[in-house]
Amino acid sequence: MSENWNEFLAGHTVGDVVDGTVSKVLPFGAFVRVDGFDGLLPQVNTVSDGERVRVRILAIDDAGQRFSLETA
Repeated sequence: MSENWNEFLAGHTVGDVVDGTVSKVLPFGAFVRVDGFDGLLPQVNTVSDGERVRVRILAIDDAGQRFSLETA
């Protein structure tokens, strides 16, 4: 587990509302970069690459070093 991931976990919990930047839009959703890590914002087609968005952390998978999001 990376030290940066541990820092991310220390600063974020499920339910937190955070600002991020859309890093990639795909047919099934978008990846949003939050503090150096990309979380999945599923089934959204109203964002574009580079856009700043406000999102809520829905779930954190510590072992997989990933997290899911919803629009806040």
